[in-house]
Amino acid sequence: MSIESLFEVKTLGGMVTQNRIVMAPMTRSRTAQPGDIPTELMATYYAQRATAGLIISEATQISAQGKGYSFTPGIYTQEQIEGWKQVTQAVHKEGGKIFLQLWHVGRMSHSSFHHDGTPVAPSALAPDAQVWVVGDDGEGRMLDCPTPRALSVKEIKEIVNDYKQAAINAIEAGFDGVEIHGGNGYLIDQFLRRSANKRTDEYGGSQENRIRFACEIIGAISNAIGAHKVGIRLAPFITQRGMGDSEAIDTILLAAKQFEQIGIAYIHLAEADWDDAPTVTPEFRVALRQYFSGAIIVAGNYTEHSGAQLIEQGLVDYIAFGRRFIANPDLPYRIQEQLPLNTITDGSTLFGGTAKGYTDYPAYQK
Repeated sequence: MSIESLFEVKTLGGMVTQNRIVMAPMTRSRTAQPGDIPTELMATYYAQRATAGLIISEATQISAQGKGYSFTPGIYTQEQIEGWKQVTQAVHKEGGKIFLQLWHVGRMSHSSFHHDGTPVAPSALAPDAQVWVVGDDGEGRMLDCPTPRALSVKEIKEIVNDYKQAAINAIEAGFDGVEIHGGNGYLIDQFLRRSANKRTDEYGGSQENRIRFACEIIGAISNAIGAHKVGIRLAPFITQRGMGDSEAIDTILLAAKQFEQIGIAYIHLAEADWDDAPTVTPEFRVALRQYFSGAIIVAGNYTEHSGAQLIEQGLVDYIAFGRRFIANPDLPYRIQEQLPLNTITDGSTLFGGTAKGYTDYPAYQK
């Protein structure tokens, strides 16, 4: 079938994108230490992939408290902002567009990242999951997440403000907008799900209460930088990391109605987490289109053909590719010309390391 729809120009929140191919956010853990500061090497990596219609950066912690993995970048210090400026300038020089993904991991963290040794969450429930932590020996290992402590209402309000300030910092750093990470078992997702949120105050219990945190964050950021520069990533069908909840779909559709009222640019659906790719029902896609008039981005084991089919059916607007972009910096060109794709040659280079397995994958040689 035709893949021409992937290469149509489209406007996203007032910003023109050269195609419908999005580079999905992927943690690569290559910041400078100490300080989790973006580097010139990262600028090269993103600039190589600037032919995507939109690049969504790797998840970036909004505060020291929001960190859950070693060597991931932040956006809360001036040094981090200056580091990110290298990235945005390099991408824009190549004609690309880039959003920063804002991240607070909540309970998906490790004791070593916190002064008091305890991550935070809606409720004091361990996620039965692991995070990647580099030890004193310089080696990265997957370690169990401890039981977090429950946030107070005052602390929740402070985190909302942290998100707003992080978005302001992102614009200062030159990003075209921000994507709020609300999926994959991280803090916002934890508030959305009954399996992780046992609160009895205004942030727990009913669906209306459980979406409150996400809506407050989106409202604060939209007021600060403009709703047309804001997207959110959600993972309604992913149940890993203790995220199973029979109300998840209805809760996220309710949230989508609120996002529509605020007027954000897009909703980005994470439909697979590595090899876990649950089935997304046609009923959900139709309902989301009914409730939300902004753009819809989907990511999850798509091919160019399956992605183009969804676009042509009018159910989505953009297709995001993750691992394909790791090994193929010129992925849109390869797809359009139906050229062979590189494959990831060394899985040990996915997290942490040097240019190897990061900026050394070649573009297609004519």
